[in-house]
Amino acid sequence: MKNLRLLRFTVAAVVTFVILLPAEAQQRGRGAATPRPRLGLEVPPLPAESVVYKTGEGGDIRVVVVARNLDHPWSVAFLPDGDMLVTENPGRLRLIHDGKLLPDPIPGVPKAGSGFLQGLLDVKLHPGFAQNKLVYLTYDKPLASGSGNELAVARGKFDGRALTGVEDIFVAHEASSVSRMLFGKDGKLYVSVYGAESGNDPQDPMQYDGKILRLNDDGTVPADNPFVGRAGYLPAIYTMGHRSPEGLAVHEPDGAIWEVEMGPNGGDEINILKAGGNYGWPLVSLGRTYAGPWQSEKFNRNEMIDPVVYWMPSISTSGLAFYTGDRLPAWKGNAFVGGVRYGEIAGTGQLQRIVFNDKMEEIRREVLLADLRRRIRDVRQGPDGLLYLLTDETDGALLRIEPAN
Repeated sequence: MKNLRLLRFTVAAVVTFVILLPAEAQQRGRGAATPRPRLGLEVPPLPAESVVYKTGEGGDIRVVVVARNLDHPWSVAFLPDGDMLVTENPGRLRLIHDGKLLPDPIPGVPKAGSGFLQGLLDVKLHPGFAQNKLVYLTYDKPLASGSGNELAVARGKFDGRALTGVEDIFVAHEASSVSRMLFGKDGKLYVSVYGAESGNDPQDPMQYDGKILRLNDDGTVPADNPFVGRAGYLPAIYTMGHRSPEGLAVHEPDGAIWEVEMGPNGGDEINILKAGGNYGWPLVSLGRTYAGPWQSEKFNRNEMIDPVVYWMPSISTSGLAFYTGDRLPAWKGNAFVGGVRYGEIAGTGQLQRIVFNDKMEEIRREVLLADLRRRIRDVRQGPDGLLYLLTDETDGALLRIEPAN
């Protein structure tokens, strides 16, 4: 099993550490000096009161702390009654009821393994949740051998107090870490799989690593998946060549699925998913290795799909949402992307807003909430037409963005 992790970092107020990346330093025989120690910036406590900001499109916003004392929250889902489910990476599912975080975790959650960026990950409601009460979780499932984990998709019913009848409906064997889910307009479940771990190959069609999977809602493989019946390919694969896909979102009104993934030292990108598409990693990248040399000798290849948005330096992207509501009208149609850190400096988390033209080509972007310095792990639009963010800290929080007036 692949247990070596390329990068380990902390979210303490001041971070000092050295990264050793022997595999990348030797990639294609391109040697590199050992990178210098990386220092971070102090992360201040969240304000006790709401904070008002001016924005680049006009119209002030207010940022409100909805819930505090979350331990590395990863994902949020909105229940029909106004409550919210929040996953905590160490393995707990929490309920926010009547605007307050309940003290006890929700029982019935499968045991999640631990490790770098491993644990309990995404949470999604079935499109028919109002009738069937089905909740989906991705998590790193401990191996029976006791050594390592593998990525699993679990499903159970939520009765308002607990998850019941929880079962794994799909297991991506020999893959783990950093997963998002999305129900597409076609009713299929899309699941992202991490592709930046040492020893894996996102270009190998017989590995789940670095892929987006497409499943039926019961975990079986749809008959119309692009590689079904093709020898040498796992039939669940929808797209391949991804590094660290950390956000999935449906773009309205065309129903296309957009994906945001974290690059190495630069090279974060947003892609539009196309069935059977190859997005290049690790053969093509707009980023450098952590030690300094470029990840790839070329930035694109004819047979591989280019991103529609990219970052250099990196913001360590995490979470993606398109705003479609009416409460923040100046932002309608904009994409929002969370950032864990900017330019490889800890303590520089932020939210970015991206504006597109009618052809969905980027025309400008805005940095938001940089003064909070918080690692933004997820961004979602709520049913109330407001934006919600999760901050990935030991004292993590759920934030709400609303009009200042």
